[in-house]
Amino acid sequence: MARIDAPKQESEFTERIVAINRVSKTVKGGRIFKFAALVVVGDGKGRVGFGLGKSGEVPDAIRKGIEDAKKNVITVSLKGSTIPHEVIGKFGAGAVLLKPAAPGTGVIAGGPVRAVVEAAGIKDIRTKALRSNNPCNVVTATIQGLASLRDADQVAATRGKSVKDILG
Repeated sequence: MARIDAPKQESEFTERIVAINRVSKTVKGGRIFKFAALVVVGDGKGRVGFGLGKSGEVPDAIRKGIEDAKKNVITVSLKGSTIPHEVIGKFGAGAVLLKPAAPGTGVIAGGPVRAVVEAAGIKDIRTKALRSNNPCNVVTATIQGLASLRDADQVAATRGKSVKDILG
């Protein structure tokens, strides 16, 4: 009897591996190695998430990281191809400065921050990782900063005013 395989479902998210870390445990018979993979997923239209997967094998760690990242997706407020305003994201010892940039500037960012920003679909931004350079803390700080962004519509709704009153 022929087995029918279901077609593999295509995800709307693009995956990006930020860091793979190898940890070892010394036991009587030698060392045991395990792996942790930090993964960022995004749809390029303002939705982005990150996850950490741990396993004895690298592919399993990456798969677990992708599954975890899809569970932690946030929506980012965008203004054209950049962000609406400057913000500093903080997590642990990591802090990331995110500044809007004029069209054509491109993504000016380091490794972990660049992965998050590109996955979110931001085309023009200037960033600076302050303090820690631990990829896990930098990615989490970037996500926290992007999550705290608010556009004029959201601010107007909170204050009970119109966008025209706020922007002057």
